[in-house]
Amino acid sequence: MGDALGKIRDSIKFVQASESRGKLFASCVDSVGINLRAGLTLDVSTRWNSTFKMLDRAIKYRFAFDSYQGIDPIYKFLPTTAEWDLGIQICELLQPFDEITNLISGSTYPTSNLYFMQVYKIEYWLRAHEDNGDHVIFEMVEAMKAKFDKYWHDYSEILAMAAVCDPRFKLSLLEFCFTNLDPSTSQQKVDNVKDKLNLLFKAYSKPTTQSSQFVENLQEAVAGVGDSQSHGKAGINYNDFNNFRKKNVTASGKSALDLYLDEPPIDVEMFASLNVLDYWKDNSHRFGELSRMACDLLSIPITTVASESSFSIGSRVLNKYRSCLLPRNVQALICARNWLRGFEPYDESESGEVHGEDDNLPSIESSTS
Repeated sequence: MGDALGKIRDSIKFVQASESRGKLFASCVDSVGINLRAGLTLDVSTRWNSTFKMLDRAIKYRFAFDSYQGIDPIYKFLPTTAEWDLGIQICELLQPFDEITNLISGSTYPTSNLYFMQVYKIEYWLRAHEDNGDHVIFEMVEAMKAKFDKYWHDYSEILAMAAVCDPRFKLSLLEFCFTNLDPSTSQQKVDNVKDKLNLLFKAYSKPTTQSSQFVENLQEAVAGVGDSQSHGKAGINYNDFNNFRKKNVTASGKSALDLYLDEPPIDVEMFASLNVLDYWKDNSHRFGELSRMACDLLSIPITTVASESSFSIGSRVLNKYRSCLLPRNVQALICARNWLRGFEPYDESESGEVHGEDDNLPSIESSTS
């Protein structure tokens, strides 16, 4: 793997080393009929996704590199067919992770309801590739699965509850994922999440001191108005009706959470880009405290910070012109940056490509395919 990545990386550096080589490579791109707006890019050690970006771009220019070797005798870094094929496999290996990372790193839409399906996709994908015949891919998947099991083997119960708060999935998503991963324990895990969800809802339904006092005052005021109106000519008294309705609701034994779970899920295909927060806002009159609980769960970000750029320092130290520094030199530049350049604002326009996010809501069709 090191030889394949090394040759691809060195090939990009070579054609970008001078303007004349860049023009010569551009002519090769035209000669082989490649029509792409995105150019070549190098990876940097402080961003894992930059390796995927580098491979993805370089593979598209594969035949241009073949053509370039025929006109520049100094160029000695052309990957072999086997090395290109390995690069393609590695790129395919990393692509799902890049897509999932882009999805869950967004800050303009709720992400907690997306957590469960995305983590399931990663684990299911790792299991499907853990017996890969290629020893390079096998070792990569083995190392990735060890890291995954360390941090994600035990699913987050609170974020599983957030997935239930998505009206397109509810408990059926948990049943689907748990069954595919381990049918013997799937029902137990679903019941555990449901029990925790009921406990949380009871906590939200428990009135606080202030709210209880407010409700009591409101009930007294309404009762006063009701008494004054109930002794009119018609002699209508709604108190008996209200008591009758309360008894019926209590007798049914169904809370707002039970009513929500009993309703059929919303069609996923028709509402692929549903704004779940708007759904709960629009249905707050139906579900009451359940809406408040759902909004609190959906407001939890999956990632520690909403955007990678908050702590991404890679582009502030390394760039396409300087990306081969020794680790100790990179560390020195990071530690001494404030003394060398002073405090200056970070311009995102210089950051190159980072995990982007769409202002629009993520589509379930694109995120679960």
